[in-house]
Amino acid sequence: MTESVTMAHLLIVDDEQSICWGFSKLAERMGLSVDTAASAEEGLRLAETTRPDVVVLDVRLPGMDGLTAMQHFHERLGRVPIVVITAYGELDTAVTAVRNGAFDYLTKPFELKTAQCVIERALDEREKAGVAVASAAAPDEMKMVGAAPPMQEVFKRIALVAASDACVHLRGESGTGKELAARAIHQYSRRAAGPFVAVSIASLNPSLAESELFGHVRGAFTGAEDARKGLLEQADGGTIFLDEVADIPPSIQVKLLRTLEHGEVLPVGATGPVKSDFRIVSATHQNLSERVARGEFRHDLYFRLVTFEIELPPLRNRREDIGPLVEHFMATLAHKAGLAMPAISAEAIAELQRMPWHGNVRELRNAIEHALVLARGGTIGVNHLPPPLPATVVARHVQTDAIGTILCEWARNRFAGEEQPDHLYEELLALVEPPLLKVAMQQSHNQCATAARRLGLHRTTLRKKLDQYGLGGD
Repeated sequence: MTESVTMAHLLIVDDEQSICWGFSKLAERMGLSVDTAASAEEGLRLAETTRPDVVVLDVRLPGMDGLTAMQHFHERLGRVPIVVITAYGELDTAVTAVRNGAFDYLTKPFELKTAQCVIERALDEREKAGVAVASAAAPDEMKMVGAAPPMQEVFKRIALVAASDACVHLRGESGTGKELAARAIHQYSRRAAGPFVAVSIASLNPSLAESELFGHVRGAFTGAEDARKGLLEQADGGTIFLDEVADIPPSIQVKLLRTLEHGEVLPVGATGPVKSDFRIVSATHQNLSERVARGEFRHDLYFRLVTFEIELPPLRNRREDIGPLVEHFMATLAHKAGLAMPAISAEAIAELQRMPWHGNVRELRNAIEHALVLARGGTIGVNHLPPPLPATVVARHVQTDAIGTILCEWARNRFAGEEQPDHLYEELLALVEPPLLKVAMQQSHNQCATAARRLGLHRTTLRKKLDQYGLGGD
């Protein structure tokens, strides 16, 4: 079996149809795939969907000129070779283009044989650069990527708040990049040389959460054979990122508030506090203000944590960033595997643009990693992409509007079935009430009165429902 070789891709940007036609025929003879564009703006859009191995670019173009476009191509594509086309006698322009990073230039009129030699040299240079990727500096995996207006607003707010010591709260759906934003705030702050400590409150064992955050002294509780620094003390001089902060138990909320007010950490079992100078960046996919209104989160702690708030947009609201994100993930994942930068088809990019992305940027990264495994070094196609995650898989992470979408879909399916539904409302309640009541009882330590208050139900009503579903109660 012969090994398949990825076809190199050529992008021609020239407003003269005859030149585009000539290069297209030349590309066919050389065994290259080719895209043509009549303007720099169109060429840049094509480059986002199918990454070129070589760009042939006319200097004189309608709209954005070629020299300006060169900068944009290099910003988006890195070290891709750019061959510049200049008119006869424009030596100054050609020299400027080369000084600005052009690989070579062709002066009109030129022979296609000359153009072929230049393109072959450019491809050889590109291949050498691809081989060198494995030994080059690793792409910044922690880099935040986004040119869409919602992300530009995020970058602006990060820049504004980074220099201060204010507590920052990050709000957004799961997978939108809250930890990356927290790291960026730390990186651009005066605390950048200090530690960055990240912890997910939801992952902590409730009975040990206080010890994990505040530390403990030797003998503080059964099994505490040695003293241990808590995460808040470990963050001294730096930043601590508290993810899923809405899940902090009420008893710890009081202690954390005191810590923020006095800059002191009291380890479990200690007789006195320990000084610790840290900044808190918190995050949650939940609406923290609504939890305050329901009495589930202390309002005084809320106001300390949410001094400055940044909302991370879901990927579906910034679809123009999918192309650059794909390039970023392909570069970082290929570097990890010691591979050259892979290619991706226009059809695959279009499919990625269409997908719902309930899991947001995290799901997109996983999809690219999945595709790289299946493509085995070849061009990523639609057949290499995984199916999108169903909304139900991430339902616990999404906002209320997404939950409403799921319920609408369920209702449509029921109405569209062969059997017309009867008593659909009772059927829905039978689906959603048992898990809600079960969790409410668990979170209220099986106390019916407490659960009824948190649910907004009369205690007698809750008892009847618990009996109806066989869930018991106090």
